[in-house]
Amino acid sequence: MAHIPAWLQAGFWGLVAGAALLVGAAVGYRFKVPARLVAGVMAFGSGVLISALSFELMDEAFRTGGFPATALGFLGGAAVYTLANWWLAHGGARHRKRSCKQPSEAEHGGSGMAIAVGALLDGIPESIVIGLSMLGGGKVSLVAVSAIFLSNVPEGLSSAAGMKKAGRSPRYIFGIWGGIALASGVAALAGFTLFEGVSPAVAAATTATAAGAILAMLADTMIPEAFEEAHDFAGLITVAGFLAAFALSKMGG
Repeated sequence: MAHIPAWLQAGFWGLVAGAALLVGAAVGYRFKVPARLVAGVMAFGSGVLISALSFELMDEAFRTGGFPATALGFLGGAAVYTLANWWLAHGGARHRKRSCKQPSEAEHGGSGMAIAVGALLDGIPESIVIGLSMLGGGKVSLVAVSAIFLSNVPEGLSSAAGMKKAGRSPRYIFGIWGGIALASGVAALAGFTLFEGVSPAVAAATTATAAGAILAMLADTMIPEAFEEAHDFAGLITVAGFLAAFALSKMGG
């Protein structure tokens, strides 16, 4: 893709990663997938993301911007995500990634909008990372794209199944995930274009901010869902995902 402008490549890869949400949502809506299988894939995806943010994001942020900028961004990203997630949880979006327990609009007025905003909150930091990974060299981090894609499939699958059980319409379900897939492409494009040419410290802080938000999201939403259904093997599966992404990053290097 060398002949394609870097900003367009960033948007393309963000769209590819976001499209995994639609793939998962389609499977979750049309088929009854065993909850343990969904949880296992979610645990694997969590391990992949943890590895990616450790070795692709935080390591790169520290190398380019130093510890103070990296630490500030990392804690800031986690704090902003946690506060936003806390607010959305009280609006009915606490179980937005769950294949069960999601409230209907009748049970909790406004929960539909809260779930939509929550899903967007979960996806934007991941997508921005794709654009940020292209700063400097102009090549996307395939480890980051793979990690986000793998985590998005079970997220869309589990959440769409939960939305269907809560009585939400196909238009609502696929409208949310289609919109977030498009937003993922825009966020990745923005991650590249808005931060191209900024100082290393700013780029490092931004990368670390996204990493902090992703780790907080994993701890607050994905890992609890995986543990609840596959608690006997969740840890082992998460480690396997971590190892897979670690191996991919080393082969890519």
